[in-house]
Amino acid sequence: MTFRANIGDADFAGRFQEFLALKRETIQDVTAAVTAIIERVRADGDTALFSLTEEFDGHRIDADSIRISASEISLARSDCDRETVSALQTAAARIKAFHEKQVPDGIDYTDDDGVRLGFRWTPVQAAGLYVPGGTAAYPSSVLMNAVPAKVAGVNRLAMVVPTPKGEINPLVLAAADIAGVDEVYRIGGAQAIAALAYGTESVALVNKIVGPGNIYVATAKRHVFGQVGIDMIAGPSEILVVADGRNEPDWIAADLLSQAEHDTNAQSILVTDDAAFADEVSGSINRTLQSLPRGEIARESWKNFGAVIVIEDLSQAVEIVDDIAPEHLELAVEDPATLASLITNAGAIFMGRYTPEALGDYVAGPNHVLPTDRTARFSSGLGVFDFMKRTTLIGATAESLEKIGPPAMTLADAEGLDAHALSISVRLDSSSGE
Repeated sequence: MTFRANIGDADFAGRFQEFLALKRETIQDVTAAVTAIIERVRADGDTALFSLTEEFDGHRIDADSIRISASEISLARSDCDRETVSALQTAAARIKAFHEKQVPDGIDYTDDDGVRLGFRWTPVQAAGLYVPGGTAAYPSSVLMNAVPAKVAGVNRLAMVVPTPKGEINPLVLAAADIAGVDEVYRIGGAQAIAALAYGTESVALVNKIVGPGNIYVATAKRHVFGQVGIDMIAGPSEILVVADGRNEPDWIAADLLSQAEHDTNAQSILVTDDAAFADEVSGSINRTLQSLPRGEIARESWKNFGAVIVIEDLSQAVEIVDDIAPEHLELAVEDPATLASLITNAGAIFMGRYTPEALGDYVAGPNHVLPTDRTARFSSGLGVFDFMKRTTLIGATAESLEKIGPPAMTLADAEGLDAHALSISVRLDSSSGE
């Protein structure tokens, strides 16, 4: 049953902690299988990729067909509905405009001791983008992963996408074309992650891998981390809506169902200071589920993981939100900006009654790749920074070395690292003898 609680109830604290501890996924241990796949690809390269693709995706590829050609991509784009392609272009332009504002500046200055200090930002040279395959793949996710990489200046962006039975959503290829993806390969699963991380005859290795996938993909990303960077290990989607009683119940119900329809393990939470309004939203959800095309998925999600929490004052929402640390947070209240300023843990905040989370999924501009499963307590959504590295710069002169060298030698001596101290003292001795 959908979790329902009132903050004034004597047992609220205990029940709320039980709710926070609720596991939404049964974690299947596929480590052994994934490790075996990765080792096959490392040892046998393309041969393993071709064999595994036939085994898992049900069609054959070879060195000539593993990469989707520019002409295939162009043809797929021309086959797409024009209005949908136009919407993708609008989304890409807005995503690009927002992420361009994230590009960081370096620092370069000389301090009071005469030492030049700073840092510079450089993009990773090559990145890999994993895209779930088949006809139900999401082109919006291609844009959200690829556009920031290109804004960061990634020179080579390679996309891998499984094509079960040879099928692929043409909009995925259209999105890749719009976003400027450089290479697209018809491979998926743990074998695709291995190819990106270690390279094969047909797929050159990358420096960082991003993008969502199933448990095999997630496990493979964990396995190769350290050889390459990864973005995050994402779980099922989630939304928390803080709403007062002055909202339209049908609007809030639709917002909650917008995440519930993703996955039976998705989670939708309503926090409100109006119990009667909570009842109206629950009723609207039940009615809407009758006609929603993905109603069975949404119903299962709402029944098993949905929640309605009634508070006495909207200020009490802050602590609840920070404890849950939701991926998506809607603030459908009179003064969303003030409430947002008090909240620490959320992947993305949607402010006001006219800002449904779905805007963020597609065209608002900020990234929709966000931390899930309470990881917003310590991590952030995908952005330009994820495709860049920071390198520090230090430049001393003979004069500045005389000022900061002696304390460095003292610390080196304290740590018993004589050569460290010597590397400074020989320069100081040389300088004093001139």
